[in-house]
Amino acid sequence: MLQVWALPGIGEIAAGDDLVAVIADATTAQAAASADLALRDGDIVVVTSKIVSKAEGRMLRADDREDAITAETVRLVAARTGPTGHVTRIVENRLGIVSAAAGVDASNTPDGTILLLPVDPDASARALASGLRDRFGVSVGVLITDTLGRAWREGQTDHAIGAAGVQVFEDLRGQTDAEGRPLMVTMPCVADELAGAADLVKGKAARLPVAVVRGRGDLVGALDLPGARSIVRPLERDMFRVGADEAYAAGFDAGTAAARAAAAAPAS
Repeated sequence: MLQVWALPGIGEIAAGDDLVAVIADATTAQAAASADLALRDGDIVVVTSKIVSKAEGRMLRADDREDAITAETVRLVAARTGPTGHVTRIVENRLGIVSAAAGVDASNTPDGTILLLPVDPDASARALASGLRDRFGVSVGVLITDTLGRAWREGQTDHAIGAAGVQVFEDLRGQTDAEGRPLMVTMPCVADELAGAADLVKGKAARLPVAVVRGRGDLVGALDLPGARSIVRPLERDMFRVGADEAYAAGFDAGTAAARAAAAAPAS
């Protein structure tokens, strides 16, 4: 049975705060009220990236969020101007994640500040998992999550951007379905599924940035398991490297250039 619950008692996080201690203390307090909620082997702690970024000092003064987005952008995927004139940019950031605004966040931060994603979310997850394992003597995994949109679908959901001690994929290839047919390409991204499940109890405005998932201890393992960076699809296998309008414009420009070159070539 899968159980998911939020971890109360975590206040505002500031640069330099020890997140292992903060999460451990909140877990201990919750366990004092209900022993069943003490961390156990196989539990997965899901942490909103925002508090990781705050603890790591990733908050910056910024009068212009757009400049910060530009600084974090590696590659522009698509840009669209909305009815109000605001331009939304879908970009690849330095972590390889394709998202709106490069993950630069201005919500739940003081006026005039923005929050960048952790420098290395997988390393941050390993530090948290290692610290919690040492503190409680149990084998737990850690996921660090951020809210992302999805191609082809409206709305957003949480995804894993950092992982440690957790298998991020459940490889079902080679097994059979309920009808006995072989599964050829089935490889659920369980890290993202767990991130979405945890978000149901954390919420976006409830100030509950940490949740615990119990019931998938089969996914918990060594701290050196591949992290969430392994979820990012390599560019050479990305069939949607640019937006539709951008692809059309690039093709049009290439066709125009070829036509001009042909017209300028001397007649044979």
